[in-house]
Amino acid sequence: MKIIVDTSIWSLALRRRAFGGYGFVSALRDLIESDIAAMLGCIRQEILSGIRSTEQFTLLRDRLRAFPDEPLFFQDYERAAEFFNICRKRGIQGSTTDFLICAAAVEREHAIFTADDDFKKFQRAIPVALFKP
Repeated sequence: MKIIVDTSIWSLALRRRAFGGYGFVSALRDLIESDIAAMLGCIRQEILSGIRSTEQFTLLRDRLRAFPDEPLFFQDYERAAEFFNICRKRGIQGSTTDFLICAAAVEREHAIFTADDDFKKFQRAIPVALFKP
């Protein structure tokens, strides 16, 4: 099984000072060394969005290319919409990107490594597994 690493974990790892996030960063390092860290294109886009410096963008883009994207298919997008609707009916809000991450994880039987508490809320309505270091 692979572990889809969410933007929140990458963000902690890529900061100069990971305040309170050392455990997450250490766990990410272990996943990378074990070759079980998985990347999705939508996560890559979130990581790279908002970088002001062209030089920083290029450096980070090139480093992230070491992690190939898991391919996504129409079933992933359909499942993401289904998850969105299920959660919405139960009063649980989330972004379309978060539900796409959940759908990809469920379809591939992967877990999600995240520091975003929204994913715990999603677990109340959809069968998503979270990685706990």
